[in-house]
Parts: sequence; structure tokens; C-alpha cells
Amino acid sequence: MATEKEEKKEKGSLKVNKGVDQPTQINTDALQRFRSAKKADLPPDEYLEGLRSGNRSIFSKAITLVESTLPRHQDIAQQIIEKCLPYSGDSVRVGITGVPGVGKSTFIEALGLYLIGQGKKIAVLAIDPSSERSKGSILGDKTRMEDLANHDHAFIRPSASAGSLGGVARKTKESIILCEAAGYDVIFVETVGVGQSETAVHSMVDFFLLLMLAGAGDELQGIKRGIMEMADAILINKAEGDNLHKARMAKREYQNALHLYPANPSGWSPVVDLCSALQKKGIENVWSMIEKYITLTKANGYFSRNRKEQAINIMFDSINQRLKYHFYSDPEIRKKIETLQNDILQDKISSYMAAQELLNTYFKKT
Repeated sequence: MATEKEEKKEKGSLKVNKGVDQPTQINTDALQRFRSAKKADLPPDEYLEGLRSGNRSIFSKAITLVESTLPRHQDIAQQIIEKCLPYSGDSVRVGITGVPGVGKSTFIEALGLYLIGQGKKIAVLAIDPSSERSKGSILGDKTRMEDLANHDHAFIRPSASAGSLGGVARKTKESIILCEAAGYDVIFVETVGVGQSETAVHSMVDFFLLLMLAGAGDELQGIKRGIMEMADAILINKAEGDNLHKARMAKREYQNALHLYPANPSGWSPVVDLCSALQKKGIENVWSMIEKYITLTKANGYFSRNRKEQAINIMFDSINQRLKYHFYSDPEIRKKIETLQNDILQDKISSYMAAQELLNTYFKKT
């Protein structure tokens, strides 16, 4: 029998009722997919099946294998690439470059969302420059393209250059094949700055787009001639508000400059146009221009010829990368490099003779 004190306690206002069972915080289906994708020893056929069925976890894992420098991962990656080749080649590959701050990420997001609205699937392969000191890279494109990154029909993959443009070219080309096998219709390859990385990107895309700013200095001196010669279109971004007048003036200057360059082997005359990625103005015209280029180059045979030439160049780039890796991974060479470095520092041998000695040692072994 309860005491009077216990009865009062039961009737008090501080009574704690049994709560509702909370749902689990873990999506078991997603966890299972993640665990299956984490297995590095999946057979190539399962990777292909995952790519074709839209499994993003397996897709990301396949690209990670392509980017890995471990020989075991590279062997698996090459088998996956071979399996994917019959399903590749149907996309439109667009290279996009421009100086930092020109608005590449904003532009790609605006164009990407427009294309998704047209029923297309978009992949963005962004090459981020790595620090020469730490070898690290920010890889911030997913944060800069938040709306596009969260869309089911878009895939964004930033990759660090790690100081090796040849390696980036090969890995990005292989990633393009994976994207095409996964059913992506338009693939953007984005790079930062104006320099050698643009040449590498140009060698793997169908259409090369150069983004520029107006009023940021002497337009004709602020860009390398070689990059302008490669561009199929020059797009002056941020053509809005008070900057619109400067953008129109810059457009005329670029158009006049392009007349001085030799004819393009594709039969296409490079276009100079204005846009505002922030206000989404001129975005539809950009895609219309790219479609006209693709139609023209497919009709005159340049599209197919260019892709075949790119495939040959990738073969030679791959040979160069493999030879370089094999040379520097040789234990005897690595040991001799340390010795010769000390000899160079003590002025016992010249840099050229040291290099020749290393090559002689390597070729004697092979």
C-alpha cells in the first residue's frame, strides 16, 4: 500500500511519460550501398553494372581507382575502362577555362541547370591546381556549385593536378569514359588559370570555351595568344549593370584580334559573345552555339577525326607517364639519385652529367 507521500508524488506535475521511439539516424539502404562500393576487389563487370544502373557510390569508387597511383588499383581501373569503352563516346565534351575570379563555377552551374531542364545529365570534372609545397588542393567546386551538386542528374568531381599535367590529362580522359558509360550527356572539364593545363584540357574535349572579364586590364595583353587560338568561343562574363558597356567594348576588341589568327581546321569561326552567369543571361545562346559547332564538325568529319587524334595523343601521354613512373620507382635509381644529389651540391658533378649517369644506369638494366 502506497504511502500518502508516494501518492502525492504520483499526482504531481513532474510526471515523466514514456516517450515515442525515435527512428534510426542511419539509412540502412544507403549504408549497404556504401559498404558494397567500399570493396576495392569488386570484379570489373560489377563496376560496369553499377555505372550503367546509376549507382553513384560505385561510380565514385571507379573514378577513385582511376586516380589512384597504386599499381593494383591501376590494373583494376584499366579493366573497368576496357569494359566501359563500348558504352562511351556519345557525350558532348566541353572544356572551360579562364582566369581565377572570372566566374567559371557560376557559369557552369547556370549552364548545367539549364541543360538539366532540357532533360540532360551533366558531369563536371574540375582540375584544381595543387600547392607546389604541400601538394594539397582545396577541391572546392562542390561548395561553389551547391545547387548543381545536389541535383540527381548532375555529378561533380574535383581532382588535384598534383603537379603532373600529363597524369591529369590521362586520368581525366579515363574519367570521361566512365561518365559516358554512366549515361552523362554533357561533360564539362574545368581548369583554373591560363597556362599549360589549358593545352592538356584542349586535347580531350570537343569544344573549348574561354571565359574572360572586361575592364580587368588590357584584354589583348592579358591572355596568351596560344590560348586564344585554341578557343572555339570567347565568352565575356559578368556583362551586367555598369560593366555592360566595358563588356561590349571588350567584345569588339576580341573579334578584331581573332581576324588576325589563321583559319581553324574544324571549319568553325570562333565566336565572341557576352553573358551574365549570375543573372543567367545569355546561357541559352551559349548552348545553341555549342550545338551549331557539333553539327558543323560532325558534318565535315572534323569531330570524328579530332577524337581519333586525341586518342592517339593519349596513348603517347600514357607511355610517357608509365616510363617516368617506372624510372623513379626503381630502387637502384632512387638510391643513386640521393648520391648524385649530394655530389651536385658539393660541385663534384654537373647536373647534366648526373642525369646522363642515371639514364645510363636505367637503360643498362632494361
